[in-house]
Amino acid sequence: MSFSNHALLEYLEGFITENRKEGFLRVLKNRTKHFTIAMEDVYQLHNTSAVMRSCEVFGIQELNVVEEKFGKRIDTEIAMGAQKWVDVNRFNSVQSCIDEMKNKGYQIIATTPHNDSCMLHEFDISKPSALFFGTERNGLSEEVINQADGYLKIPMVGYTESLNISVSAAIIIQDITNRLRQSDINWHLSEEEVLEKRLDWTRKSIKDIDFIEQKFYELKKNESE
Repeated sequence: MSFSNHALLEYLEGFITENRKEGFLRVLKNRTKHFTIAMEDVYQLHNTSAVMRSCEVFGIQELNVVEEKFGKRIDTEIAMGAQKWVDVNRFNSVQSCIDEMKNKGYQIIATTPHNDSCMLHEFDISKPSALFFGTERNGLSEEVINQADGYLKIPMVGYTESLNISVSAAIIIQDITNRLRQSDINWHLSEEEVLEKRLDWTRKSIKDIDFIEQKFYELKKNESE
């Protein structure tokens, strides 16, 4: 992050409370991009919102949403404000999402009751992973299944063969992030990523942010003249 952004953050933090500033630092200490979640054409809106909420609660910073068939909007009532704190990346095709995840260095993990699926408690958390969740009725597409580097499932002992997608995501996210924080893996956000989110969240906390930022740049311009 450039010096100007450091200076901008310092200036903007003067418009928020110390409690809020300290809260951002506390939350960001537990944020990670070691894991990311991808949702494939989930057409029940409340499930997308609920998964976003689970990402926020358990510290996963990025949620990827494929909108190949069904458009998305965030149900703020269910997301409970999580949309302010989680980064949502949107894709218009499954393949573009898979390609982007691989370009970022993630292995593709399909959450499915596949014959070769790894049980949740046996899943290797050491590798950066993008966990894909499918539609409520049809599960993941063959496109994801065929290109996955691994498969993951939740152990079940009842007659019911599947869980609601938002419930499945919550169980998996809670388990892997809890184990991650107890490990020696370097899972934290980088210093640059933390500063970027501090600036983003501080902006979102200030009314008339455009006016206030304009004042900052005017001050800097006057100082340099």
